[in-house]
Amino acid sequence: MKRYYPINQITTDSDLKRRYKTTRYPEILFGESDTYVYTTKGDRIDVLAQTYYFDSSLWWIISLANPNIISFDSIYLPVGEQIRIPSISQISLIIARYEALNNSN
Repeated sequence: MKRYYPINQITTDSDLKRRYKTTRYPEILFGESDTYVYTTKGDRIDVLAQTYYFDSSLWWIISLANPNIISFDSIYLPVGEQIRIPSISQISLIIARYEALNNSN
């Protein structure tokens, strides 16, 4: 089995869409029950997501909520910055928006 799927074997439009699909992320709105924390040395976004959402795969929500502080290409946080952690009550709405943006054909 070959490692890469040859471009000349794309047979349908759905194959092409799946191959070149761009991930879109929703806007993370401010909420009254958002949590604000100051970062310390060694803090990571995935650990904060596990702590506050009980799911480390939701790190991207914290990253999007803090675009001026957190680089989207790193899980490590700058020391001494105040970051916003959206309320866990918003998570289902954020995920629904994410799915709506990325499941359209």
